[in-house]
Amino acid sequence: MSSRLRRAITLLSLLSLALPSVAAANPVLVVDVNTMTVLEHKESFKKWYPASLTKLMTAYVTFRALKAGQVKLDTVVTLSQLAASQPPSKMFFKPGSKIVLDDALKMMLVKSANDIAMAVAETVGGSQAAFVERMNAEAARLGLASTHFVNPNGLPAQGQYSTARDLAVLAVTLRREFPEYSNYFKIEAIDTGKKIYPNVNMLIGRFDGADGMKTGYICASGFNQITSATRNGRTLLSVVLGADSLAERADISANLLEKYFASGQQLRGEPLSALRPDTADGLDQVNDVSAQMCSTEARKARSETRDEAGRMRLTSPYIHEMAAPPNAVFAGIIPGTEPPDPPKPPDQSALSNIPVPVPRPQL
Repeated sequence: MSSRLRRAITLLSLLSLALPSVAAANPVLVVDVNTMTVLEHKESFKKWYPASLTKLMTAYVTFRALKAGQVKLDTVVTLSQLAASQPPSKMFFKPGSKIVLDDALKMMLVKSANDIAMAVAETVGGSQAAFVERMNAEAARLGLASTHFVNPNGLPAQGQYSTARDLAVLAVTLRREFPEYSNYFKIEAIDTGKKIYPNVNMLIGRFDGADGMKTGYICASGFNQITSATRNGRTLLSVVLGADSLAERADISANLLEKYFASGQQLRGEPLSALRPDTADGLDQVNDVSAQMCSTEARKARSETRDEAGRMRLTSPYIHEMAAPPNAVFAGIIPGTEPPDPPKPPDQSALSNIPVPVPRPQL
């Protein structure tokens, strides 16, 4: 068998690779970052809750502020009461704790910490409202016509939506405009000095060439993932929205990327800038998959995708085990800035057991 025929058979098998069922219904998009060519897309103009993919725009606005000299990587970020009150995923630092912006970005992009995303927004923008204005201004400037932000971390909020197409434009722009910050997206783990947190992106360190970018989940969105990978100087980026589980979004992402890495560069598609909707139906409303994602049955089904050790069962043959524990970089509180724990109130039950002296009668 000739090498050309062998490559053709391999390509055909990859192109016919069965992706999980979500890929047939929910948005997916694959783009060649170098050429800005779309290799595959489906439902890529359908409005979707971005969840923590929102943090890519929070990072973009912050990188623009760094470039303009408005902040520096050693700028101190102080956790406000509002930031500390954000629901998980979070770092659980006390209000008043201080970290440098460099470490805050690591926590936000690796751990997907909602409290830190809010603190970054308040530091860069002066307030959450002012920062969100900047997010929407950048979205308009980049031509993200079907995107609108309400908060900087992606927590559930009416009026916060995007599309696979817009998220691909944002992610590609991040890579092309700010290559000096690309390392933030491929960190395997962070070490706060008290605990190590692995990257929530399950392809980092497990898929050949994976070098970013972000995951996200809320009930209304399902499991979202944007993944970039580079091999032999070629960078591909996939957007997967509304997968059923952590494992499924990783499997779909890996299979999509592998399919187009294996095809080489002979496949051609339309420019990302020229992409148009493949249907006009349902593009005005924001899709909400809460009923499918957060029903009792759905939660039970996801629990059954874990092995005996509690790890997600991955089915893609292109995701491998890490050869060593994840390489952790430090990202922690500035020493001495974390407020002390408030004094504990006295244990009333213990006090009740202390014998009370009986006064002696006066004679």
